[in-house]
Amino acid sequence: MKRLRVRIALLVILAVVAWFGLRQYEAAWLATPLAALQQPVVYQLPAGASLTAVAVTLAEAGWLDRPRVWVWYAKWTGAATRIKAGEYLLQPGTTPAALLHQFVTGAVLMHTLTIPEGWTFRQALAAIQVNPAVSVKFRGLSQDEVMKRLGLPGRHPEGMFFPDTYRFPRGTTDRELLQQAQTRLEEELASAWKKRKPALPLRTPYEALILASLVEKETGEPDERPLIASVFVKRLRIGMRLQTDPSVIYGIGESFDGDLRRRDLQTDTPYNSYTRAGLPPTPIALVGRAALEAAVRPAATDALYFVATGKGDGRHFFANSLVAHNLNVARHLANLRGGSGHQVR
Repeated sequence: MKRLRVRIALLVILAVVAWFGLRQYEAAWLATPLAALQQPVVYQLPAGASLTAVAVTLAEAGWLDRPRVWVWYAKWTGAATRIKAGEYLLQPGTTPAALLHQFVTGAVLMHTLTIPEGWTFRQALAAIQVNPAVSVKFRGLSQDEVMKRLGLPGRHPEGMFFPDTYRFPRGTTDRELLQQAQTRLEEELASAWKKRKPALPLRTPYEALILASLVEKETGEPDERPLIASVFVKRLRIGMRLQTDPSVIYGIGESFDGDLRRRDLQTDTPYNSYTRAGLPPTPIALVGRAALEAAVRPAATDALYFVATGKGDGRHFFANSLVAHNLNVARHLANLRGGSGHQVR
């Protein structure tokens, strides 16, 4: 009887030792990078899939060599029912434990979309909708219908969305991205408006947005934005027409062929700043932070005119008087070396 008890005790001890040995082996495996992941792999975890089903698919793909251990570990830690669907990037060096953590935290693969400053709403919407990671809900809708579905009925879409680089998971809708960009625009505009200089000839934040869009289209040079804004502000104060080509071009619309002619400057549209005084009725482009800040905090300068240098560098000559401006125009024409282009203000 005594020998039997000793044998049973030995068996129990051996079982315990074996169990702890197995657990240590499994723990070591859980902390060891998956050998099959030699390069980044994109994995789509389906909505509603169980952890066991996920383990099977990972094993069948050759990425997870001990699916039962992985499932056991997930159940033991309480993570088995907390995995999140989505698109994941599995990187070399990922351990089984880290993989489970990635699925539980929902660290999905993020895609990027850049909307440049100065683009029109039409260009931005097209770029969003052709992105393969975006789920399109607004395909074929008019701009008015898009704004209505965004909760902005009757609002003109131009300038109402902030240009930036947006990160998002696959399946994000065009509506969601537009809502995010619209919210950002409201925040940036409100912030800029609070910093505005006193006595500006701008009655509302929306007028500041319109002015900023003109600045955005006139120059991409950071140091010139406040100078361009200053010229426009001074002209608004004295009732002088803005005479800005980008506004005229916007008014021409999709029929513009890239060549701005004299007749275009003489053909009246709501956006023709040669035939009409004041700001155009809406922004003419998507506006970045720098242009917004320039519009509400223009440079302290007496310049009333500007003309492109004609060197193709995107820069301008500025002048305080018409005489000086005419000299700059001559320099502009000389730099063009006989080329054509209407960049005179």
